[in-house]
Amino acid sequence: MPTYDYVCQKCGLEFEARQSISAPVLKTCPEDVCAQKKWGRGKVTKKIGAGAGLLFKGGGFYITDYRSEGYKQAAKKDSAPAKSEAKPEAKPAAKPKEK
Repeated sequence: MPTYDYVCQKCGLEFEARQSISAPVLKTCPEDVCAQKKWGRGKVTKKIGAGAGLLFKGGGFYITDYRSEGYKQAAKKDSAPAKSEAKPEAKPAAKPKEK
C-alpha cells in the first residue's frame, strides 16, 4: 500500500497515512495523531510527494540477464555442433594374440 503525506491546517502536524490507491483522501486530522490536546478536527491537505523509489526484492539480477546481441550470437555458435566435424566411428579393440 502506498504512503501519503498530509499536513493539518489547524495544528500544523505533518503525518503519513498508508492508504490504498482507491481510498478517498483524508479530510480531517485523525484523532490518534492530532498534535492538539483536544482533538480539533483540523482540515488536512495532501502533500505532493516525489514518490517512492523502486524496491527490487528477490534473488537479484544476474549479469547474464541482459547480454548484448553480439554476445548471444557468439554463444549460439560456440554451443552448436559444427557440421564439418565428423565424429570418428568407434572401433572394437583388437584382441591380443594368444601364444
